Amino acid sequence: MNKLIKIDSDVTVQQALDFVEGPDCGGVVVFSGNVRNITKEKKVTKLFFECYEPMALLEMEKIADHTIEKMGAKRIAILHIVGEKQPGDVVVVIAVASPHRAAAFDACEYAIDTLKETVPIWKKEYFEDGEIWVAAHP
Repeated sequence: MNKLIKIDSDVTVQQALDFVEGPDCGGVVVFSGNVRNITKEKKVTKLFFECYEPMALLEMEKIADHTIEKMGAKRIAILHIVGEKQPGDVVVVIAVASPHRAAAFDACEYAIDTLKETVPIWKKEYFEDGEIWVAAHP
């Protein structure tokens, strides 16, 4: 098995790292996306994420397959949460292992950028003075 795709209420960097690390890969790159406490100069009190899970998992699989088949990744983990999270909490983790660091960096960047563009995940930002649904990307 060379890919771990997961949507859950709790994900960790360690889960992703444990899955991708191995003696066959000299390059391991991890991206962790966390809840900010400020957005556009407004204090964020919490975020809420939801998704259309069947489509989200399918799109995440496509991303993983591309990194393995076209970008030199040996293993990839793509983890995203659903539900409520507080500032500082982890919401998305991408970990990529490849024999060399350049491929790992490129694949990790491709995976997070493509996830933000294609995976149907939505977030609701809560502020001290209200809330708003926004796309899961800036």
